[in-house]
Amino acid sequence: MTSSLPYTAIVTGGTGGLGSAVTEHLLDRGWRLVVPWYVENELDRVPTHPGLELVRADLSVDADVDAVVELATKDEERPLFGIVNLVGGFVSGQRVHETPIEVLDAQLSINLRIAYGIVQTALPHLIRRGGGSVVCIGSAAAVRPFPGAATYIASKAAVAALVEALAVEYAGDNIRVNGLLPTMIDTPANREAMPEADRSSWARPSDIAEVIGFLLSDSSRAVTGASIPVANTAGSR
Repeated sequence: MTSSLPYTAIVTGGTGGLGSAVTEHLLDRGWRLVVPWYVENELDRVPTHPGLELVRADLSVDADVDAVVELATKDEERPLFGIVNLVGGFVSGQRVHETPIEVLDAQLSINLRIAYGIVQTALPHLIRRGGGSVVCIGSAAAVRPFPGAATYIASKAAVAALVEALAVEYAGDNIRVNGLLPTMIDTPANREAMPEADRSSWARPSDIAEVIGFLLSDSSRAVTGASIPVANTAGSR
């Protein structure tokens, strides 16, 4: 199966600071998108578009995940091909001995379990249709850690391991699975949280969106199991 459009992709976190750029990019390229949302005031970030179907969902709830995948697979003329996992969370500031175990549980839930759940539910549909492409957002911190964020770093390292395992398990089903390792992403929330930071190496959402578009396309048909660094090598703009 190739990804010649029209096909459908699920974009979790598709109304967020990064996700809205990904959503817009994929819509511009003809994808039908199913985007689950949870925070109502984020809906203003995404355009009204005939190819966009928004669905309120708590992706930590299995029934909501089922509903998202059901919506994504209802259009037989535009079958589900892509899964883009952008939901995530970040905490830092304490070393391991100062961090409650509940923080680790929460980071694993938002950064790993949600991605695992949506992929697990969608896989039978991708297998039946003959293939697909999955993209997960990890973090450069998974390979270049820094102090004070062990729970976040561990959860993002687990995402990278999941990508590699899925790529091996489903290669025979023509399902490609890749991950991105962005540096700090240049979103409004991150700018507000770190107003004095040097943003020269921060990854731009539009650049990440283009890489995701590539990984969903036939042009990346030989790429699977990769963890791809994403940074702003051109300097801040």
